This record gives sequence, structure tokens and C-alpha cells, in this order.
Amino acid sequence: MLKNSFAQSETYVFDAGLPRRGEVAYADLRDGLASWRLAWALARLDLRNRYRGSVIGPFWVTLSTAAMLVGLGLLYSRLLGFSLADYLPHLSVSLVTWNVISAIVGDACVTMTGAEGVIRQLRVPFTVHALRTVFRNALTAAHNLPLMLLVLLIFWKLPGFEGLLALVGVALLLVNAFFASLLLGMVCARFRDIGPIVTNVMQLAFFLTPIIWKPELLKEAAVWLPLNPFYALVETIRGPLVEGGGSPLTWLAAFLYTAILGIVSVSFFVRFRGRLAFWV
Repeated sequence: MLKNSFAQSETYVFDAGLPRRGEVAYADLRDGLASWRLAWALARLDLRNRYRGSVIGPFWVTLSTAAMLVGLGLLYSRLLGFSLADYLPHLSVSLVTWNVISAIVGDACVTMTGAEGVIRQLRVPFTVHALRTVFRNALTAAHNLPLMLLVLLIFWKLPGFEGLLALVGVALLLVNAFFASLLLGMVCARFRDIGPIVTNVMQLAFFLTPIIWKPELLKEAAVWLPLNPFYALVETIRGPLVEGGGSPLTWLAAFLYTAILGIVSVSFFVRFRGRLAFWV
């Protein structure tokens, strides 16, 4: 249920002579984050509609990920010369994390266009739609979490106390997901060709990021890996779980990339928020 304050607030008042872009954008962010329960309900509704008529629902994603883990694990452990006990925990955490990132980026591109009907008819903060994308992908990712833990348990690669750092990595991932949904949602609403371009970039990034291969295979060139933002983000989760915590440089890079994405997305939101309803 939308609060009456939404309908009465000045969040949606736009005066071309006095746009007050920063104030209006801040009000949207404030009201949208305060309405997280609405975003949560919409995300759950999205999943119910997506898997309507399905017997196991989102667990189809878990089954497909499990099949990829078995197939890739058996093949690439031999090709790369790693033992299965050493390679499969790395692959499970990497692949599950990458699938989450890839799904978030793909959904981020349709964050605003997918909510076209709501944007045109209801006075809901645009931030709610970004949160909706984050929650929807977080719920889907939660179905793959037991698979990752099962692999770590089978090979007895359970992390120590440093594994708690993975929670910080998950928090960073969610923050990046919100900023990406806000930025890509608006950019792809304005330029519809950006979506396919992003899809192609993510396909290339999969092979350039150590997901199915290990960083040590690059030897001395591995020092350049933190320049890859996807590597830094994956490593904040994979490092604590299978590599003893991850390097400080990687963590610094992850926080730096998060800050840059946040600044760019919020700046874009402040500048072009008033045009979004016309773009969708």
C-alpha cells in the first residue's frame, strides 16, 4: 500500500525554470529506500509470475547450475591440471557469484522499461524499481547458495573466521546491483541499443574474468587482474570462502569501483531523472 505522502510530496513536481534536480532526486532516493517493503512485495510477485505453472520454480536455476558445475568441473580440472578437490570449490563459488552478477546486469537493463506501466500510471519513486531488481535477483541467488555450500562441504573446504568477510562481499554486490539498476535502467530506457551491447560485453567479461580458470595461471601478469572490476567483485566473495580472505589490493579495488559506480549512477539520476517518464 502506497503512503499518502507519496501522492502529496513534491518529489514529482518539476519546474523547468527551477528544476531543483538534486533535491528532487534525493527525495526520490529517500522515499524509495523507505519503501523497501513495496519493492520486496513486487520482487516476490515477479518471481511468482515468472515461474507460474512450474513445479520446482526457481530451483530450475539451481539444477542448471549444478549440471554446469559437474560438466565444467570434470572437464576443466583435467584441462588445467588441477585436482577436482582443489578446482571444484573454486568453480562453484565463482560460477554462482558470476551467475548472480550476470543476472543482475541483464535485469538492470530493463529495470525502468519493465516497469513502464507503473511509471506512467502511479507516483512511485523510481528508486523502488531499482530495489525491486535487487530483491528479485537476491531471491533467485538464494536458491543457489545451498549448492555452493554443498560443494564446500563435500570436499571439506569450509572457511574459517575469514569466511565472514564474504558477507561484506555480498553487501558490496547488493550495493553495486542497486547502482547498476539505477544507471543501466535509465541509460537503456533512453538508448534501447545499449541492452544488447551490455549482453555482449558480459559474455566477453566471463572469459576475461577468472571464473573457469584460476588467477595463478597468469603467473606474473595476475598483478593486473584488479583492473577488472568483475574480478574484484567476485574475489570479495570467493577470496574469504576458498582463498583465505583475498588480497587487500583486491578489496581496495572493489570499494573503489563501488564508489565510482555510485557517483556516476547518482549523478546521472540527478541530471536526467525528470526525463525518465518520457523515455520509457
